[in-house]
Amino acid sequence: MKWTEITIKTTTEAVEAVTSILYEAEVGGIVIEDPNDFLFQEKEDKAWDYLDENNIFDSGYEGVVIKAYLAEEKNVVAELEMIREKIKRLPEYGLEIGEGSVEISEVDDSDWADSWKKYYKPTSVGERIVIKPSWEEYSRAEGELVIELDPGMAFGTGTHETTMMCITALEEYVTPEKTVFDIGCGSGILSIVAAKLGARKVIGGDFDEVAVKVARENVVLNGVEGAVDIRLGNLLEVVEDSADIVVANIIADVIVMLSKDVPKVIRPGGIFISSGIIHEKLDLVREALVANGFEIIKVEKLGEWAAVVAKKGE
Repeated sequence: MKWTEITIKTTTEAVEAVTSILYEAEVGGIVIEDPNDFLFQEKEDKAWDYLDENNIFDSGYEGVVIKAYLAEEKNVVAELEMIREKIKRLPEYGLEIGEGSVEISEVDDSDWADSWKKYYKPTSVGERIVIKPSWEEYSRAEGELVIELDPGMAFGTGTHETTMMCITALEEYVTPEKTVFDIGCGSGILSIVAAKLGARKVIGGDFDEVAVKVARENVVLNGVEGAVDIRLGNLLEVVEDSADIVVANIIADVIVMLSKDVPKVIRPGGIFISSGIIHEKLDLVREALVANGFEIIKVEKLGEWAAVVAKKGE
């Protein structure tokens, strides 16, 4: 199959908004090339031996490069016009989009399906977690919990700051017999981490059918299918019981909306871990959580992003 590759040059701040626009266009897959993710890793004591930072990505662009793919049967001209128009309007909402250019080229299915894998290496997160691509070799050290992951066409390789902060928080709060809900589970990484940390029951949910398929495959790959259940749809609408811990690695505006509904599915004294929050919207999220009965326990920041750990009142 032939695909149209859309290449967008933008900023870390605008990544979530741009990817949302691309998903609205029903693209077949998204690859995010953000040098900040790798430069952050180089500064960490446990950093892995990534490619030389001068040659991390092929584009040579210092900002974020987002690549998305439209199948040949799509009306590419109409979709491209919509994408360009919506990206051009993002500054009206206070987002810095950088270059903001949108370019296209044609590629074969086999060309793009695996090309991104060369950038994805084993990554140490928190105290014990190692995120390992399924195609990479790795010797586990004593005490490490290795998560095998094949993101496929779903978002979530575990190397982004927002995911790292969620994993670190899960390490702190997940104990045996806990029930965990993962809202917007993507590739299933946070659901799998929770299960590996000993959670008795984990339910992950996502609107994206591709993400749900990939997440279910990753659950089996990690041998945690007895503890993890991945569901399609709005997780808050497809669960019947309540959780001790709810984690949502999404965006600030969605977290604000969730803050009204999460209390309905979280037990008294339960923990709500939210991430994907740009610094400029941190106060907005905190205010929404407090207004809906949560106590702010902790705020973590990495790079351009923040995560909030909140506790529901007893």
